[in-house]
Amino acid sequence: MTTCSANTNGSDQWTVESAIPSEIKELIAEAGSSSSQGQSNRYNYVLIFLQIVSLLKKQRRTGWVDHGIEKCESISDHMYRMGISSMLITDPKVDTNKCVKIALIHDIAESLVGDITPFDVVDKNEKHRRELATIEYLSQLIGNYDPSTGDEILQFWLDYEEIRTLEARYVKDIDKFEMLLQSFEYEREFKGTKNLDQFWGARSSIKTDEVKQWTEALWQKRVQFWEQYQ
Repeated sequence: MTTCSANTNGSDQWTVESAIPSEIKELIAEAGSSSSQGQSNRYNYVLIFLQIVSLLKKQRRTGWVDHGIEKCESISDHMYRMGISSMLITDPKVDTNKCVKIALIHDIAESLVGDITPFDVVDKNEKHRRELATIEYLSQLIGNYDPSTGDEILQFWLDYEEIRTLEARYVKDIDKFEMLLQSFEYEREFKGTKNLDQFWGARSSIKTDEVKQWTEALWQKRVQFWEQYQ
């Protein structure tokens, strides 16, 4: 779905390191220094990782900002409700624990990349390059604390990007559903003065039956809402 970290001046100019805030770079330097002195610094990497993740709290979702909704949700707001939504899946073939983890990881690279939309000058391939570089960096970073966790984060992110599992398919659909739910909430908040039809094209690309049913129930509520303004 503007971000302080999305450099749009050229694909060869953006690096993960260039997007890391200076105060976090200082922590990284300290962790490297203590490591070289033979001191135990595993816990420092937890602090560094979580402070990078905290950047998601401060970044607004670009799609809403572009539509004039200045006090809009953050990226982490979106991911949190996706995580809760993932717990509600009743399909017995689905591991909802995996769904929750995928939901909480799927946009984590945006902590440094920013929320790039199709309307930005960064093309799809460059967006993917930046996000892959970031998730690999974050995986290695927390891997200094626990290698298995680092690998799990990378693999769940790849699951989502490549839709490698049934759980990833559900989370892809939940991503769209949560966006539509949020768009309807903004329409109600603005009392019919802001129409967010543009986002509802995503409705047709939801594949799983259960999330389709959620979406259709939401669509009916939206239709009823707009009838009063016709």
